[in-house]
Amino acid sequence: MQSMRFNLPVRRLFTALMAVCICALIFVSTAFPAFAVSSNPTKGEDKLLGIERKSQEVTLSDPYSREKTQTEANKGINEVQGDADLDKMINPENTTATSVEEQAKNFLEKIAGNDD
Repeated sequence: MQSMRFNLPVRRLFTALMAVCICALIFVSTAFPAFAVSSNPTKGEDKLLGIERKSQEVTLSDPYSREKTQTEANKGINEVQGDADLDKMINPENTTATSVEEQAKNFLEKIAGNDD
């Protein structure tokens, strides 16, 4: 019985200590990514303001014709965003990653023994 009375306070202390550690870990893991950002928070604001201005113009004007919609959409992702941040967009043409199709083809060639 004596050991049981001793273990109960120790167990409660250990549980409380673990709860405090977990709370601290959650706090640190959510707070520090914000501190790790090295760029200026207003750096991307200019592009966003331009996109917002363009979208307001589009909504206030008459609907685009099909030709104008296609012309604007061919500049980038869509007719509103256009070519804003086009250099930062990742697509198959500007990436050096191996596609899933190429990886599967290489894997199947290795299995078949057709290494060139």
